[in-house]
Amino acid sequence: MALTKPEVENSKAMEAAGAPGSRKETIRTHFDNLANSRDRWISRNRDYYEEDRNYLRFIVPEGARVLEVGCATGELLARLKPSYGVGLDMSERMLESARRRYPDLNFVKADVEDEGGVADWGGPFDYIILSDTIGYLDDIDRVMRILRDQCASHTRLVIAYYSHLWEPILVLAERIGQKMPQPEVNFLSSSDITNLLYLSGFEVVRTEWRQLLPKRLFGLGTLVNRFIGTLPIIRRLCLRHYIVARPFERRTDWKPSVSILIPCRNEKGNIEAAIQRMPRFVDDMEILYVEGHSSDGTFEECERVRDAYAGTWNIRVARQDGKGKGDAVRRGFDMASKDILMILDADLTVRPEDLPKFYQAIAEGSGEFINGTRLVYPMEKGAMRFLNYWANRTFALIFSFLLNQRFTDTLCGTKVLSKKQYENIDSGRDYFGEFDPFGDYDLIFGAAKLNLKITEVPIRYADRTYGEPQISRFRDGFLLLRMVIFAWRKLKAF
Repeated sequence: MALTKPEVENSKAMEAAGAPGSRKETIRTHFDNLANSRDRWISRNRDYYEEDRNYLRFIVPEGARVLEVGCATGELLARLKPSYGVGLDMSERMLESARRRYPDLNFVKADVEDEGGVADWGGPFDYIILSDTIGYLDDIDRVMRILRDQCASHTRLVIAYYSHLWEPILVLAERIGQKMPQPEVNFLSSSDITNLLYLSGFEVVRTEWRQLLPKRLFGLGTLVNRFIGTLPIIRRLCLRHYIVARPFERRTDWKPSVSILIPCRNEKGNIEAAIQRMPRFVDDMEILYVEGHSSDGTFEECERVRDAYAGTWNIRVARQDGKGKGDAVRRGFDMASKDILMILDADLTVRPEDLPKFYQAIAEGSGEFINGTRLVYPMEKGAMRFLNYWANRTFALIFSFLLNQRFTDTLCGTKVLSKKQYENIDSGRDYFGEFDPFGDYDLIFGAAKLNLKITEVPIRYADRTYGEPQISRFRDGFLLLRMVIFAWRKLKAF
């Protein structure tokens, strides 16, 4: 239907004023015109796109329910191999190409800033992807609030964008025909995006920067990107940045059940004390002693305590088949039958009385992986030797960088997560393997790979009252150095 004269004049006025409607139509037309040549541009810059796709595949596991906003021809969505995939775009010509290539995926013509078509998207989703799309939005806060309605509590929102430090290079590349042309985009730093997410009810879980050299350059670019481009400070100069966020809302109505795992080896004198000091902070609790071939009668003491307190506590006892705390943790968590899993070391240097703090943090939603930290409050004299203290501080800084989440104490034995999230870590363990004799890093690396929100709870660290430390500062110090190299290879240099 033809526009009337007043409508034509109003349309011209909007365009002259740079109104959102005119900008949106410009973007739609641009991508309609680009639909047939987009593959050629991707092929011309295949190194850049391959690196970008590889990192997004690292973030998003295969078989997830995925919504991509601004899917274009669907190539990225298909690479993610979702169990259920939905791609949204405003360009009908882009969507025609996507439907033709990937008939097993769902492609919908939609304006994500319009709430009218939201019900047809099929949410909630496990992952929602905005790869460069945020640069074309007129009202980012509105879009984030719309997308939040497509989220469950476990959903991760993934935003990929480019650093505007690269603006002069990208403008030059476009002018000489080396980069795909684009309309004018929003100028957004990582901090800007983080703030907009917070305003919309999202909390950032991970921020990463990649691709210091977006060309392979006979292998030089690959080496630089893996081993130099991921270093602190330098990585801020990379072309691409990625933000992973989760919907955040404190809960007060969830009272999950709890399994408390107490791995123990040569800790006979602490077994009954753990039960005597254990607060009953939720109605449904079980205590799991997993014993590791002790020489002081610890296993028999566990059985005695189980029988002595059978009328007041649900206690189960097992002996691990393998060696080391890592094996004990896997055995205990496989046995556990409750919603939330907790580790309490049998040396009781972390007080049983502090466990309600961990429970509150995970039950309210303040975090999804709760890690204790011994290095905030002053600790009892003799609780940690001088070299151990500074080694813990140093390794915490290193792992904070490697995991893109803040840690002050990776080796605190008390760690808390849900049974469901542990099962997700267990199912993805092939990526890391059973590499960790401590048990701490198996969980920490798995949580980081799953983009879980990691929250630390400060505790007061006590000196032992029975037994000797199970860790050798030098032997296990070398193991920690191996962990650093392992984490670098698996989480950064890939």
